[in-house]
Amino acid sequence: MIASEPLTTGWLLTIAGLLMLASVLFSRPSERIGFPAVLLFLGIGLVASLWLPADFADHSLAFRIGTVGLVLILFDGGLNTSWRAARPHLAPAAVLATAGVAGTAAVVAVAARVLGLEWPEALLIGAIVSSTDAAAVFSALRGSNVQLRQRVGATLELESGLNDPMAVILTITLTGVLLDTGNFSWASFIVDIVVQLAVGLAAGLAIGWMGQQLLQRVRVPAAGLYPAMTLSLALLAFGIPTLFLGSGFLAVYVAALMLGNRRLPYRAGILRVHDALAWLGQITMFLVLGLLAIPGLLAASGLMGIALGLVLALLARPLVVALCLLPFRYERAETAFIAWTGLRGAVPILLASYPVMSGVDGALELFHLVFFIVVFNAVIPGATIRWAVNRLRVERAGQPRPTPVLEITATEALPVRVLSFLIDPAAVVAGSRVADLPMPDGADILLLVRDGRILPVRGSTMLESGDHVHLLIAPEQIHAVSLLFGLREED
Repeated sequence: MIASEPLTTGWLLTIAGLLMLASVLFSRPSERIGFPAVLLFLGIGLVASLWLPADFADHSLAFRIGTVGLVLILFDGGLNTSWRAARPHLAPAAVLATAGVAGTAAVVAVAARVLGLEWPEALLIGAIVSSTDAAAVFSALRGSNVQLRQRVGATLELESGLNDPMAVILTITLTGVLLDTGNFSWASFIVDIVVQLAVGLAAGLAIGWMGQQLLQRVRVPAAGLYPAMTLSLALLAFGIPTLFLGSGFLAVYVAALMLGNRRLPYRAGILRVHDALAWLGQITMFLVLGLLAIPGLLAASGLMGIALGLVLALLARPLVVALCLLPFRYERAETAFIAWTGLRGAVPILLASYPVMSGVDGALELFHLVFFIVVFNAVIPGATIRWAVNRLRVERAGQPRPTPVLEITATEALPVRVLSFLIDPAAVVAGSRVADLPMPDGADILLLVRDGRILPVRGSTMLESGDHVHLLIAPEQIHAVSLLFGLREED
């Protein structure tokens, strides 16, 4: 064994590098033709599995890798979620993440029973595919190049970030029933749900608050250590509540939500690192789960997988979403889009590995059935997001937010803000001299970028449409300056 090193490690790293490189290189063409990137990653892993030995699949290792990947994705999603925008839509998202998950599981379970599965297996399949996938939803919404209405986008992102705990609880409980490890009790089942959610929420709030204090008060010797600190908080947010029978996934999302909505030192750098980690986690998770699939068993699950995929996309999800959102007075088009965009991804496949690890009879066949449902769901409705946006007209009015041409970061939280604006032809300042601008006291233009060139800013400088202007202002001046300069870039 020792003599085979470092050749074995070299082969493993070479294969891993080639698979990840292929995923990255093919992601852009897949986006252009509307092919979901997550399905591409799964497909590459599935093709690679054809050349691997039959005993290569390790569901325990894949479960751990997938868990880490999901933690990174949820943490990144929480960091980029605006609490001010999301707060009004927390109630409907919470209903979808709890009652919606249970309702979807029930409808799919009935369909699976009609198709020939016994009730325990049917209920387990329903539980596994009941939650939307944070990786798939975040990727689809941010990669679709559309500006959704605020409550539609916020509801979808909050739901996908909050609904994993319910699916995990259902899956673990039903796996125990299949193993006949004890008598099922509705009372203990409900208590488990309440305890896991309560412990996860409390841990997320506590670790989020602790993280805020650390980032505000601790000064590290290098800027690159700030992302290391936030990564450690993400791992703690999952690990600690899990040790106390709480939901680590909920805690991760809540902690990240708290951190992302406070002023952070080196904020742009932290967000950039976690965005990269989330993509790395997503690619790795889908590749590894794709390697677990056995083509023969996957093909054998085809007919039932298509049938259950259709039930999930066309019946279970729309019915449950319509009922859950009815009290909140969403427009029909908004409800229809939220129902259609209930994407599944790596989480159901990850959950399907749990019965396999637990030794449930027939679990491997169930795993491949779930795999096929996820693949089918990635195409319908996954590949039709832009079509649905245009068809249902749920796009937000106005131009999409421009991409910043310059990022200015600071390793300490300063009492001022550096904001960037793209000057639109309709902006008040378009065609005005800098000296004539009614700027608030203390506000100043730091930099002007025009056609890729940096120009000196003088009183006689004329601002033109398409200019990127970077301003130094106090936080209380943001509203007044926004009225003058118009569309703000990501900062």
